[in-house]
Amino acid sequence: MSRWKGLPEELDPCVRQLVVRLRQVKDHSGLSLRRLAAKTGYSTSSWERYLAGRSLPPREAVEAMARLGGDDPTRLLALHEVATEAWGKGADPADGVDGTDRAERAEGADRADRADRQGETSGSGPGTEPGTGAPRPHSRALRITLAAGSVALVLAVAAAVLLAVRLTDGEGRAAAAGLTASATTAPGSPGEPDQPRYTCRAERIDGRWYAGNSRTMTAVLAQGNAGPEVAEAQCLLREAGLSPGTVDGIFGPHTERAVRDLQKRAHLVVDGIIGPHTWKALRE
Repeated sequence: MSRWKGLPEELDPCVRQLVVRLRQVKDHSGLSLRRLAAKTGYSTSSWERYLAGRSLPPREAVEAMARLGGDDPTRLLALHEVATEAWGKGADPADGVDGTDRAERAEGADRADRADRQGETSGSGPGTEPGTGAPRPHSRALRITLAAGSVALVLAVAAAVLLAVRLTDGEGRAAAAGLTASATTAPGSPGEPDQPRYTCRAERIDGRWYAGNSRTMTAVLAQGNAGPEVAEAQCLLREAGLSPGTVDGIFGPHTERAVRDLQKRAHLVVDGIIGPHTWKALRE
């Protein structure tokens, strides 16, 4: 795995979260910056800036990275949406492409293609015709098939690891939620830790609904998350006449179904993920 340099301390937390996730996806893809530039159309220097937190990547670059790394583009784009709002407070990313990016994009892709053609036509190793260096029939297709199989195996292992980390993180958030002021605890059996219990105290403040668990408008929540923000969303879903299940602060299938119903009603993208636009619909 690549050793990444530390991100600037002044970087907004929302932007930092996006950059860290992009670094992980790049590592899992196994692509060098040169190959990444050739496959996405954004130059090597542009990707260096994006992955160092010095420039905000455009939406198309994030989507291309997700596709190449086998990651869920919906989650990456949700992080990008929040990062764009945070970045826009201090600068206009202009869709993430500056004049240097446009000038370098075609040049970077052309250099990568020339390098590939030179590598295929030089030498006379395995898979080439003796004395010519030209690939034997079907040898290139075989290499592509083997490479695709290896990438699929790596992505499957990475997905399993990420799922285990998410489940562990969800359990940790549920336990930490017991320390918040908005949650009370119910005594459990002897020897067992108390479980957080959330209450819904819906009230309208400055034209928005709040349930007393969190006042966030930007937290990105999806199935597997837990904590007071999830409990806040569950209370507001109930207030909207939907059924998220028990208000337990755990984002499960019932909560995701209720979020999708709300998004359909509000004419939003129906992805079951709570982002800034879905929070706005919940609090209106």
